[in-house]
Amino acid sequence: MTRAERARELFLQGYNCAQAIVCAFADLTGADEGVLSRVSIGLGAGMGRLRSVCGAVSGAAVLYGLLFPEEGKSEIYARIQRHANAFRERNGSFVCGELLTGAGVQYDASPNAQARTAEYYKKRPCAELVFDSADILERALQEAGRLD
Repeated sequence: MTRAERARELFLQGYNCAQAIVCAFADLTGADEGVLSRVSIGLGAGMGRLRSVCGAVSGAAVLYGLLFPEEGKSEIYARIQRHANAFRERNGSFVCGELLTGAGVQYDASPNAQARTAEYYKKRPCAELVFDSADILERALQEAGRLD
């Protein structure tokens, strides 16, 4: 199973988009998966359901900092920008609200998380967005020689 597949699986198990990404790569970080899950929870749904930057992209941003600790801010920012641009090329945007409305999902920025039902998963593109972000990260790590 690829990490992208694992991230999608975690999302479908109830993790939010950011958590699914971070936890799919947790073993590479040296950090406790439970701690990473809690640290990334607020990034879900475009940061606290504000529908800004997609949590799958934000989760990857967290990982770039953890997985490239020897790099400075500018190098990490460049990695994150490459990631976000690749994500936008695949999906048309990296803004949660735009991704949802583009898929026909009514914009809702209330702080109340929705129940994860079959209908919830059916109407949202999020599982595939999580897959895409994890796939982009996985490829970046392979290119950098950090992952087989």
